[in-house]
Amino acid sequence: MISTTASGDPPDNVVTRWFGAAFSQLHPLLQTLHRRGGVLRGDIAIDTGRGLAGMIGRRLARRLGIPADRKHCGFEVQIVHEADALMWLRRFDDGGSMVSHFVPHGRFPTGSWTEQTGPLQLRLGVDVIDGGWHWRLRETRWQGWRIPVALLPRSQAGKRIVDGRYAFEVDFRLPLLGSILRYGGLLDAQAADS
Repeated sequence: MISTTASGDPPDNVVTRWFGAAFSQLHPLLQTLHRRGGVLRGDIAIDTGRGLAGMIGRRLARRLGIPADRKHCGFEVQIVHEADALMWLRRFDDGGSMVSHFVPHGRFPTGSWTEQTGPLQLRLGVDVIDGGWHWRLRETRWQGWRIPVALLPRSQAGKRIVDGRYAFEVDFRLPLLGSILRYGGLLDAQAADS
């Protein structure tokens, strides 16, 4: 059960503290999700591109636990606020899973989050656009070794609200090849304590 303040809102957490006053720029449904945590569920589309782009995309998908052998699948992400980190537990309907820990640095808008997913570590900035939360890649490390951003796939990732649902998309691109892996969809929320 989530503890609440006298006003009925949960106390500050790692996300609300990082955003500070700018937290109010997020859409109210994103604010609720990141005040209380919760579970988002729905179907997602998966695309790994064609030719060489598809081959690279399928390999990346396997490393991330994404079922690249299908175009659509069920998906769930649980958002959990720890004392000093944000955790996302992603599950695909084939049983594959991906866990990411996000540790904050500094504060919005100049601060960042470090996402750790297995041996991959990303340093991410955040842009708030039309109430949505959009990640901006700043640095990448593999097993602790810094990898020049120019050598990596470009990525776009974020979440926003569309007709009361949580819309998210993650898109990895390589120069000359275009999109190598893209997944996303519309998800519905379930309260963390239900």
